[in-house]
Amino acid sequence: MRRRVVITGIGAITPVGNTVETMWKSLQESKSGIGPITHFDASHFPTTFAAEVKDFALENYVDDPKRFEHCGLNIRFAIGAARQAVDDSGVMSTVDPSRFGIYLGAGEGQQDFGRVMTLIAESQRDGHVDLEAFTRVGLTRLHAQQELEQEPNMPAGHLASLFDAQGPNLNCLTACAASSQAIGEATEIIRRGDADVMLSGGAHSMIHPFGVTGFNLLTALSTHNQDPQRASRPFDRDRDGFVLGEGAGMVILEELEHAKKRGARIYAELVGYGSTADAYRITDIHPEGRGAVACINMALRDAKLNPDDVQYINAHGTSTEVNDKVETSAIKTSFGSAAYKTPVSSIKSMMGHLIAAAGSVEAITCLLSMRDNVLPPTINYETPDPECDLDYVPNEARQVPVRRTLSNSFGFGGQNCSLIFAEFHG
Repeated sequence: MRRRVVITGIGAITPVGNTVETMWKSLQESKSGIGPITHFDASHFPTTFAAEVKDFALENYVDDPKRFEHCGLNIRFAIGAARQAVDDSGVMSTVDPSRFGIYLGAGEGQQDFGRVMTLIAESQRDGHVDLEAFTRVGLTRLHAQQELEQEPNMPAGHLASLFDAQGPNLNCLTACAASSQAIGEATEIIRRGDADVMLSGGAHSMIHPFGVTGFNLLTALSTHNQDPQRASRPFDRDRDGFVLGEGAGMVILEELEHAKKRGARIYAELVGYGSTADAYRITDIHPEGRGAVACINMALRDAKLNPDDVQYINAHGTSTEVNDKVETSAIKTSFGSAAYKTPVSSIKSMMGHLIAAAGSVEAITCLLSMRDNVLPPTINYETPDPECDLDYVPNEARQVPVRRTLSNSFGFGGQNCSLIFAEFHG
């Protein structure tokens, strides 16, 4: 028999709260975490706002913050969310370190824009970069430890050291689907018996000049600079792009019998996981949503559920013209007539798009929806789009019974992941 996997701990660092409960309260109250960019001077960029984490202090989560002085925000956020999840689970007193693993969907660190640009400028010769000068100056200007901390595997490495997790240690960076895929793959590791406990989730910050420039060049970001809190408007007819966010979400996944033996509090069971590729284009979703449809259907089959069994869909819902239209179409194709009876919402309307970390925070939102029987809203939904005609829980949270939830994550490169969570009953 396939081993069953439950969630016993959760943690989050987000633009709308640095704990799970403050985040959840903000989402239920339709509060936005979007505002002007403060990480750097963005006044000359087409987009001048983002959803930044506020008032985060690493010393609240570790005894020796100096150890992480060269780490970027991605690692710091990962540590904060992971500490919350591990403490919430209470698993450390019973877990065998060799059976405790980590699987993250974490993005690269914040790029050292100022130093790199200065290095390039000083290496210019007749309008070209002189590689000999670049190397010579770089060896004196660049910081070895800071360069190492840029690597996407570093958050997982740091967490393994902090929590003595000696089991499988992996990281996937599949764009906006990364942390959902990490949770799904971590579940498979437990299902097949290679670990009893996995710390999984994601962390990312792309709110730096390279990140904002890249997404502006792709025309993916909203330019609603005059009113940032109303810029992210998933499924609304007047949407004009997503809002860049940052943060981390972490969960403790645990084999059911292991959790029951120690009397753990169980949030839910992860019953369905689907992962597919569009195999189409690097940035565009397949116009018929073939990868998204296949992914949702795969998760339903894995969970042995019908669409009617799902009470809530947490949408990828980026607020871009193409994504919202295609995701709506994919839900209708997969769910059939049940699509019009199943509420769908996007918390990116409030906290922006956390890129690699988005899926894990949205998975946590699904768990809280089941715990409290509350659906978070899609705020800024004002003008219906004829091509987006589902129930998007507009503007206000809704109290309804929620027993099973579906969380979608679709990333650049055609990555698709769906997770299905179910209430646990004995």
